Amino acid sequence: MQAPLDIDGRRTELIEELYGLYGKGTLRMRLRFFRKKYAWVAITGGAWAIKRSFDILASLAALLLLSPLFLVVAAGIWFTDRGPVLYWQKRVGKWGREFPFPKFRSMMVGADTVKDAILEQSDHEESITFKMKKDPRVTGIGRVIRKLSIDELPQLWCVLKGEMSLVGPRPPLPREVALYTLADRRRLDVTPGLTSIWAVSGRGDIPFERQVELDLQYIESRSIRTDLKILLKTIPAVLFGRGAY
Repeated sequence: MQAPLDIDGRRTELIEELYGLYGKGTLRMRLRFFRKKYAWVAITGGAWAIKRSFDILASLAALLLLSPLFLVVAAGIWFTDRGPVLYWQKRVGKWGREFPFPKFRSMMVGADTVKDAILEQSDHEESITFKMKKDPRVTGIGRVIRKLSIDELPQLWCVLKGEMSLVGPRPPLPREVALYTLADRRRLDVTPGLTSIWAVSGRGDIPFERQVELDLQYIESRSIRTDLKILLKTIPAVLFGRGAY
Protein backbone atom coordinates (compact mmCIF):
# COMPACT_ATOMS: atom_id res chain seq x y z
CA MET A 1 0.00 0.00 0.00
CA GLN A 2 1.38 3.39 -1.00
CA ALA A 3 2.21 5.73 1.88
CA PRO A 4 0.02 8.86 2.09
CA LEU A 5 1.50 12.01 0.59
CA ASP A 6 2.88 14.30 3.29
CA ILE A 7 1.80 17.60 1.73
CA ASP A 8 2.68 19.79 4.73
CA GLY A 9 6.08 18.14 5.08
CA ARG A 10 6.87 18.58 1.39
CA ARG A 11 5.79 22.24 1.53
CA THR A 12 8.18 22.81 4.45
CA GLU A 13 11.02 21.19 2.53
CA LEU A 14 10.36 23.40 -0.51
CA ILE A 15 10.31 26.56 1.62
CA GLU A 16 13.55 25.59 3.31
CA GLU A 17 15.11 24.83 -0.04
CA LEU A 18 13.93 28.16 -1.45
CA TYR A 19 15.47 30.20 1.34
CA GLY A 20 18.54 27.98 1.74
CA LEU A 21 17.67 27.13 5.31
CA TYR A 22 19.39 23.73 5.52
CA GLY A 23 22.32 23.07 7.78
CA LYS A 24 24.01 24.95 10.56
CA GLY A 25 22.55 28.39 9.87
CA THR A 26 18.91 27.25 9.61
CA LEU A 27 17.51 28.69 12.84
CA ARG A 28 19.48 31.94 12.55
CA MET A 29 18.35 32.54 8.96
CA ARG A 30 14.76 31.75 9.81
CA LEU A 31 14.79 34.23 12.65
CA ARG A 32 16.36 36.86 10.39
CA PHE A 33 13.73 36.28 7.70
CA PHE A 34 10.78 36.52 10.09
CA ARG A 35 12.30 39.52 11.89
CA LYS A 36 12.53 41.44 8.60
CA LYS A 37 9.07 40.33 7.56
CA TYR A 38 7.32 41.45 10.73
CA ALA A 39 9.39 44.62 10.98
CA TRP A 40 8.09 45.57 7.52
CA VAL A 41 4.52 44.73 8.58
CA ALA A 42 4.90 46.81 11.75
CA ILE A 43 6.30 49.82 9.89
CA THR A 44 3.67 49.84 7.13
CA GLY A 45 0.87 49.09 9.58
CA GLY A 46 2.07 51.85 11.90
CA ALA A 47 2.17 54.38 9.06
CA TRP A 48 -1.37 53.40 8.05
CA ALA A 49 -2.57 53.76 11.66
CA ILE A 50 -1.03 57.23 11.97
CA LYS A 51 -2.53 58.35 8.64
CA ARG A 52 -5.96 56.96 9.51
CA SER A 53 -5.92 58.52 12.99
CA PHE A 54 -5.00 61.88 11.52
CA ASP A 55 -7.78 61.55 8.91
CA ILE A 56 -10.37 60.86 11.61
CA LEU A 57 -9.32 63.67 13.94
CA ALA A 58 -8.84 66.27 11.19
CA SER A 59 -12.07 65.46 9.31
CA LEU A 60 -14.14 65.42 12.52
CA ALA A 61 -12.69 68.75 13.65
CA ALA A 62 -13.22 70.28 10.20
CA LEU A 63 -16.84 69.09 10.03
CA LEU A 64 -17.57 70.70 13.42
CA LEU A 65 -15.72 73.96 12.73
CA LEU A 66 -17.12 74.38 9.22
CA SER A 67 -20.73 73.54 10.11
CA PRO A 68 -21.78 77.25 10.11
CA LEU A 69 -20.31 77.63 6.59
CA PHE A 70 -22.17 74.50 5.50
CA LEU A 71 -25.46 76.02 6.69
CA VAL A 72 -24.82 79.27 4.80
CA VAL A 73 -23.89 77.46 1.57
CA ALA A 74 -26.86 75.10 1.87
CA ALA A 75 -29.26 78.04 2.34
CA GLY A 76 -27.73 79.85 -0.64
CA ILE A 77 -28.13 76.84 -2.92
CA TRP A 78 -31.70 76.16 -1.84
CA PHE A 79 -32.88 79.77 -2.12
CA THR A 80 -31.22 80.11 -5.55
CA ASP A 81 -33.32 77.48 -7.34
CA ARG A 82 -35.14 75.45 -4.62
CA GLY A 83 -33.25 72.33 -5.71
CA PRO A 84 -31.41 69.75 -3.58
CA VAL A 85 -28.43 71.06 -1.63
CA LEU A 86 -26.21 68.02 -2.14
CA TYR A 87 -25.33 66.24 -5.36
CA TRP A 88 -24.44 62.56 -5.05
CA GLN A 89 -22.33 60.56 -7.47
CA LYS A 90 -20.85 57.09 -7.59
CA ARG A 91 -17.06 57.24 -7.42
CA VAL A 92 -14.45 54.50 -7.51
CA GLY A 93 -12.20 54.04 -4.50
CA LYS A 94 -9.42 51.71 -3.44
CA TRP A 95 -9.24 48.46 -5.41
CA GLY A 96 -12.22 49.45 -7.55
CA ARG A 97 -14.82 49.68 -4.78
CA GLU A 98 -17.59 52.17 -5.56
CA PHE A 99 -18.93 54.50 -2.89
CA PRO A 100 -21.42 57.42 -2.67
CA PHE A 101 -19.62 60.73 -3.21
CA PRO A 102 -21.28 63.99 -2.03
CA LYS A 103 -20.72 67.56 -3.22
CA PHE A 104 -22.56 70.79 -2.65
CA ARG A 105 -24.62 71.13 -5.82
CA SER A 106 -23.03 73.75 -8.07
CA MET A 107 -24.94 72.96 -11.28
CA MET A 108 -28.51 73.11 -12.45
CA VAL A 109 -30.80 70.22 -11.62
CA GLY A 110 -30.49 67.56 -14.33
CA ALA A 111 -26.98 68.66 -15.34
CA ASP A 112 -25.97 65.07 -16.16
CA THR A 113 -28.55 64.84 -18.94
CA VAL A 114 -27.15 68.02 -20.51
CA LYS A 115 -23.56 66.79 -20.33
CA ASP A 116 -23.86 64.44 -23.31
CA ALA A 117 -24.73 67.40 -25.53
CA ILE A 118 -21.57 69.35 -24.60
CA LEU A 119 -18.98 66.54 -24.37
CA GLU A 120 -17.23 67.77 -27.52
CA GLN A 121 -16.66 71.17 -25.88
CA SER A 122 -14.43 69.72 -23.15
CA ASP A 123 -11.18 71.62 -22.54
CA HIS A 124 -9.52 68.23 -22.00
CA GLU A 125 -9.62 67.24 -25.66
CA GLU A 126 -9.42 63.52 -26.46
CA SER A 127 -9.17 62.77 -22.75
CA ILE A 128 -10.91 60.46 -20.30
CA THR A 129 -11.84 63.38 -18.03
CA PHE A 130 -14.32 66.16 -18.84
CA LYS A 131 -13.44 69.76 -17.91
CA MET A 132 -15.00 72.92 -19.27
CA LYS A 133 -13.95 76.42 -18.18
CA LYS A 134 -17.28 78.08 -19.04
CA ASP A 135 -19.66 75.25 -18.32
CA PRO A 136 -23.22 76.54 -18.96
CA ARG A 137 -24.62 74.14 -16.35
CA VAL A 138 -22.92 75.91 -13.43
CA THR A 139 -25.15 78.19 -11.34
CA GLY A 140 -24.21 81.63 -10.00
CA ILE A 141 -23.50 80.45 -6.47
CA GLY A 142 -21.96 77.34 -7.99
CA ARG A 143 -19.17 79.38 -9.62
CA VAL A 144 -18.23 80.83 -6.24
CA ILE A 145 -18.14 77.57 -4.30
CA ARG A 146 -16.32 75.76 -7.12
CA LYS A 147 -13.68 78.51 -7.32
CA LEU A 148 -12.95 78.11 -3.60
CA SER A 149 -13.47 74.30 -3.63
CA ILE A 150 -16.22 74.69 -1.03
CA ASP A 151 -18.35 72.29 -3.07
CA GLU A 152 -15.90 69.49 -2.17
CA LEU A 153 -16.14 69.93 1.62
CA PRO A 154 -18.99 67.41 2.18
CA GLN A 155 -16.43 64.74 1.24
CA LEU A 156 -14.99 65.20 4.73
CA TRP A 157 -17.76 62.79 5.70
CA CYS A 158 -16.23 60.18 3.36
CA VAL A 159 -12.84 60.77 5.02
CA LEU A 160 -14.36 60.22 8.45
CA LYS A 161 -15.97 56.97 7.25
CA GLY A 162 -12.71 55.72 5.74
CA GLU A 163 -13.85 55.69 2.10
CA MET A 164 -11.44 58.56 1.41
CA SER A 165 -8.33 60.06 2.97
CA LEU A 166 -7.30 63.69 3.27
CA VAL A 167 -4.55 63.11 0.70
CA GLY A 168 -4.53 60.69 -2.21
CA PRO A 169 -5.50 60.41 -5.88
CA ARG A 170 -8.89 61.98 -6.56
CA PRO A 171 -11.63 59.32 -6.91
CA PRO A 172 -12.68 58.84 -10.56
CA LEU A 173 -16.10 58.20 -12.05
CA PRO A 174 -16.97 54.60 -13.02
CA ARG A 175 -17.24 55.61 -16.71
CA GLU A 176 -13.69 57.00 -16.53
CA VAL A 177 -12.32 53.84 -14.93
CA ALA A 178 -13.91 51.80 -17.71
CA LEU A 179 -11.55 53.60 -20.12
CA TYR A 180 -8.43 53.16 -17.98
CA THR A 181 -5.40 51.26 -19.17
CA LEU A 182 -3.72 48.80 -16.80
CA ALA A 183 -1.17 51.50 -15.97
CA ASP A 184 -3.94 54.00 -15.16
CA ARG A 185 -5.55 51.50 -12.78
CA ARG A 186 -2.57 51.75 -10.45
CA ARG A 187 -4.25 54.92 -9.17
CA LEU A 188 -6.76 52.61 -7.48
CA ASP A 189 -4.08 50.91 -5.33
CA VAL A 190 -4.56 53.43 -2.51
CA THR A 191 -7.44 55.18 -0.76
CA PRO A 192 -8.54 58.25 -2.78
CA GLY A 193 -8.07 61.70 -1.31
CA LEU A 194 -9.83 64.99 -0.71
CA THR A 195 -6.77 66.70 -2.15
CA SER A 196 -3.97 65.33 -4.31
CA ILE A 197 -0.54 66.14 -5.62
CA TRP A 198 -1.93 67.34 -8.98
CA ALA A 199 -4.75 69.28 -7.30
CA VAL A 200 -2.12 71.58 -5.79
CA SER A 201 -0.18 71.79 -9.06
CA GLY A 202 -2.82 73.24 -11.37
CA ARG A 203 -6.03 71.23 -10.80
CA GLY A 204 -8.24 71.31 -13.90
CA ASP A 205 -5.47 72.78 -16.06
CA ILE A 206 -3.47 69.54 -15.82
CA PRO A 207 -4.27 66.99 -18.56
CA PHE A 208 -5.29 63.47 -17.58
CA GLU A 209 -2.00 61.82 -18.59
CA ARG A 210 -0.04 64.18 -16.33
CA GLN A 211 -2.53 63.60 -13.51
CA VAL A 212 -1.79 59.88 -13.69
CA GLU A 213 1.97 60.51 -13.66
CA LEU A 214 1.71 62.70 -10.57
CA ASP A 215 -0.60 60.25 -8.78
CA LEU A 216 1.78 57.35 -9.41
CA GLN A 217 4.66 59.51 -8.20
CA TYR A 218 2.71 60.10 -4.98
CA ILE A 219 1.85 56.41 -4.54
CA GLU A 220 5.46 55.33 -4.91
CA SER A 221 6.83 57.91 -2.45
CA ARG A 222 3.91 58.57 -0.09
CA SER A 223 4.62 59.30 3.56
CA ILE A 224 3.18 61.32 6.44
CA ARG A 225 5.63 64.09 5.60
CA THR A 226 4.51 64.15 1.95
CA ASP A 227 0.85 64.30 3.01
CA LEU A 228 1.53 67.28 5.28
CA LYS A 229 3.33 69.11 2.46
CA ILE A 230 0.40 68.56 0.09
CA LEU A 231 -2.11 69.72 2.72
CA LEU A 232 -0.13 72.92 3.29
CA LYS A 233 0.07 73.55 -0.48
CA THR A 234 -3.68 73.02 -0.76
CA ILE A 235 -4.39 76.26 1.14
CA PRO A 236 -2.83 78.69 -1.41
CA ALA A 237 -4.09 76.51 -4.28
CA VAL A 238 -7.66 76.97 -3.02
CA LEU A 239 -7.28 80.68 -2.21
CA PHE A 240 -5.86 81.57 -5.64
CA GLY A 241 -8.26 79.22 -7.42
CA ARG A 242 -5.84 78.26 -10.18
CA GLY A 243 -7.35 75.59 -12.43
CA ALA A 244 -10.67 75.60 -10.57
CA TYR A 245 -13.65 75.60 -12.92
